[in-house]
Amino acid sequence: MLDFRAVHERTQTLQQLAGGLAKADLAVAMNTLYDDVQARIRDVSDADITFPPVDRDANDEFASDTAEVGLAWTLGHVVVHLTASAEEAAFIATELARGVAREGRSRWETPWPSVLTAEAARGRIEESRRMIVAMLDAWPDLPHLDVTLPGSTGPRNAIVRFLSGLNHADSHLAQISEIVRQGQAARHTAS
Repeated sequence: MLDFRAVHERTQTLQQLAGGLAKADLAVAMNTLYDDVQARIRDVSDADITFPPVDRDANDEFASDTAEVGLAWTLGHVVVHLTASAEEAAFIATELARGVAREGRSRWETPWPSVLTAEAARGRIEESRRMIVAMLDAWPDLPHLDVTLPGSTGPRNAIVRFLSGLNHADSHLAQISEIVRQGQAARHTAS
C-alpha cells in the first residue's frame, strides 16, 4: 500500500509520491486501500454502520445542509464519502490521461442516510472498486501525462490526480477504525 503519511504531514507532495508510478501501480494501490477498508469493517454489524460516534473534531465545511456541519459521521457516511472522492479523482484522472484538461467537479455521492447495513457499506466499496477499475481501463495505452490541472502543490497530471483520491480515502482510515471501535464498545456495554 502506498504510504501517504508524508503527504498528510506535508513533508512530501503528491507529485513526489507519484514519481515513477504507472497506471498499473494505481490499480494495485486502489485495490490495496479498498481491501484495507473492507478489512476494517469486516466484523461490523448493521448497528455499527449507523452508530453515531463521538467526534469532537467534526466539522464538515462542505456540508450541503448547515445542520450537518458539526455532525459526527457514521460509518456509512464515511464509506460513501471516501468512495465518492476516490471515484471523482479517478474520473478526472481518466479525462487527463485521454488528453482532456477540463476544470471543475465530477462528483456524485450516495446519500449517506441510505446506507443502513453492513452489506450495503461493503457493497458500496465493491461498486466503487469496479467503477474505478473500469476508469483505469479507459486510459489510453500511452496516457497524456503532460496534460495537467492546477493543484495546491503544483500541476496534477492523471497519475497525481488519481492519487489525490486515494490520499483522501487514506486520510479517513483512522476515522473508520475509531468509529468501529466506538460502535463495538457501545454494543458490548449494552449487552
